[in-house]
Amino acid sequence: TRNSIIDSCLLVLHDWSGFITLDPKEIDKERGVIREEWRTRGNAQMRIWEQMFPQIYPGSKYANRLPIGSIDVINNFKPQEIRDYYHTWYRPDQQAIIVVGDVNVDKVEADIKKMFADIPKRTNEKERVYFPVPDNDEPIVAISKDKEATSTSINLFFKHDPLPDAIKSTAAGLVVDYMKSVAATMMNERFDEMRQKANAPFLYAGASDGEYFVSKTKDAWSVFAACKETGIDQALTAITEETERMKRYGFTPSEYDRARINVLKMYETQYNEREKQKNNRYAQEYVTHFTSGGYIPGIETEYTLINQVAPKITVEDVNEFLKQIITNKNIVISLTAPEKEGVTLPTKADLLAVFNKAAQATIAPYVDTVSNEPLMSQLPKAGKVVSESKDAALDATIWTLSNGAKVIFKTTDFKKDEITMSAQGKGGVSIFPTSDIINTKVLTEVVSLGGLGKFSQVELTKMLAGKLLSVTPYAGAENQGINASTNPKDLETMMQLVYMTFTQPRMDQEAFDSYMERMKAQLLNAQMNPMVAMVDSINKVVFNNNPWKTRFTVEDLSKINYAHIMDMYKELFASVKDYNFIFVGNIDPATLKPLVEQYIASLPAAKAPLKPTQAAAVKVNKGEIKNVFNRAMQTPKATVLDFYSGSIPYTLENMMTLSFFDQILDILFTEKVREEQGGTYGVSCSAGISRYPMNQTIVQIYFDTDPEKYAQLNEIVKKEIKNMTVAGPRAEDFSKVKEFMLKKRKENLQENGFWMGVLSSKYNQDFDSYTQYDALLNAMTPEKVKQLAKKLIDQNNQIDLIMLPEAAK
Repeated sequence: TRNSIIDSCLLVLHDWSGFITLDPKEIDKERGVIREEWRTRGNAQMRIWEQMFPQIYPGSKYANRLPIGSIDVINNFKPQEIRDYYHTWYRPDQQAIIVVGDVNVDKVEADIKKMFADIPKRTNEKERVYFPVPDNDEPIVAISKDKEATSTSINLFFKHDPLPDAIKSTAAGLVVDYMKSVAATMMNERFDEMRQKANAPFLYAGASDGEYFVSKTKDAWSVFAACKETGIDQALTAITEETERMKRYGFTPSEYDRARINVLKMYETQYNEREKQKNNRYAQEYVTHFTSGGYIPGIETEYTLINQVAPKITVEDVNEFLKQIITNKNIVISLTAPEKEGVTLPTKADLLAVFNKAAQATIAPYVDTVSNEPLMSQLPKAGKVVSESKDAALDATIWTLSNGAKVIFKTTDFKKDEITMSAQGKGGVSIFPTSDIINTKVLTEVVSLGGLGKFSQVELTKMLAGKLLSVTPYAGAENQGINASTNPKDLETMMQLVYMTFTQPRMDQEAFDSYMERMKAQLLNAQMNPMVAMVDSINKVVFNNNPWKTRFTVEDLSKINYAHIMDMYKELFASVKDYNFIFVGNIDPATLKPLVEQYIASLPAAKAPLKPTQAAAVKVNKGEIKNVFNRAMQTPKATVLDFYSGSIPYTLENMMTLSFFDQILDILFTEKVREEQGGTYGVSCSAGISRYPMNQTIVQIYFDTDPEKYAQLNEIVKKEIKNMTVAGPRAEDFSKVKEFMLKKRKENLQENGFWMGVLSSKYNQDFDSYTQYDALLNAMTPEKVKQLAKKLIDQNNQIDLIMLPEAAK
């Protein structure tokens, strides 16, 4: 860390804390930015909150205190008003300075005291008031709807007082957080089990405890359910009855055992990684402590304490705690839904009647069904590692297995509790005919519904309690495989799941039927979101109606064939003869080798490797195209999407140069479009060169703005891009990006994910993304960025997509 950078950062904080000039010209520029932030955030969710808050906060200031607030105030406040606000609330007793990193503590502390000493103490200080949320004896019912909302949800809130700060900041606060955490874990497990049954009463549901929306003076046990617009009564009945079941009978000992070991595993992982935490994690914890209080003795103390306390807290203790915070008062029922013709929502009286009936229903205790069978009742016949070689450049080891698969592993000490694995083979969904496109889009998602071997997803979740692992299959255009992660302790379990994911996918018709119901409900109202029109236009105009890019619709659901999808999956994963299994992390080779021989070398490999095709390659339209269209929308805005495309060789140097170009555009557009024009909340840039189709290069620029300003702002965007091809980047912008990339490179070298990417590129794509990187980065120049920009832009492939509100001309 350079002292000059620390000094500069402290100086910025110093100026923010007490010496912002609040120049009228700068204020007026910023009004434009905030107007555009309001426009960008002015979506269905924000409008629903604007309706909901006055209903759920009756008699409270929180009823009308959403962020940004009134756009009339933003447009019309006088500069002196914001100065008065700033000098009233931006004062030393309301501020904290947090510095985390490799610094000389004594020096930084002395620098802070010296630098911040000139901030004057305010006179006649106003008290910082946290406004109360009134209690309610009878349930509050709120209904909020919007023409652009795409989903329906029902929420129950059981308000209760938060822990007093005096308790929250002690070990007792940790105990309460633990009980809330295990309670939510158990409730969510029940909801997940219900969700996967046919004719489930909701699409998904969840529970948690924390702040009641935006108020620090009231907490709430919150239960929500997303549901079909015709299933509101069923969803409300279900979450009310489950809450009542919990209140009357509590959770079972077996549920609590699983929840406890899951929560303790979280603490164990944090403890094991305590020496590898990033600075921003510490900083965020300190910020939260300053703004919200809490107990932060450090993970060593927390881990010791939680392991002492958790075994002494019984399921009866948790059940009794929940009865104290979930009572028959302070209840809020909230419904949010699309506003559309032909759908009549229940009234507040209807919702209250459904709730009262469910709360008084006859309800049986929950029965926890748990399998005691092992994950694999019989192990496969083990294979062998038949040869070993070294990759000195990447400090990796390569094993060739008896079934033809290769294992490449790199041992690191970046994280004690992390091992990642990526298995990949050639083929991908491009091997299937276009008649199967719909099935390919949901292939691995559908296959994963059924669980593995003899066990459903619900059973697997219960069996794997307390284990830190993830195993997920995927199928791309030209390859397929499995991504997995775990820790050293659970490595064998992960390997068993990898073996079963290849060989024992399981069908579960009930889970599939539930999935189809969820998909139908989610897709039914998708077109109510104006951005869906932009997505459709991108495929039509940019990708020439490519069927592989077409948006999934309700009509497509009838084309999904469960049995056929299972057959397609088995075809993709039938043989590992050409697969590379890459492992990165805290790996002991002596431990890994027998597991590889048992669970990977034993995988089937009789069939010949698959050969990918170019059938699924998505190519961008060529030429200069402009498409302006209108769409009905509740908050008028223009959405601009510019595509520049062409062919540039897929090389490490070109990808690096393109990244410079992309990041420099970010800097330019922030300055020219956001700050100088006040025209948008932000311009988003992205760029990349693809291998599939090979060498296809795309630069994409996106922003929202006032419909009256889009043409002017887009001209600025085009002018800056053109200028890059003539004059190249400004020296200061280039230096900023290069400095950032050098810093990022240093950080990446300490990340398992980075090395997984490097190894995957080399062994799956025959592409070296590592050995020349530093030399290329050090040799990068503004001229190279200019020449690459010119090479791309001079190919004259530019597509402008502009969506305007219907009323705009």
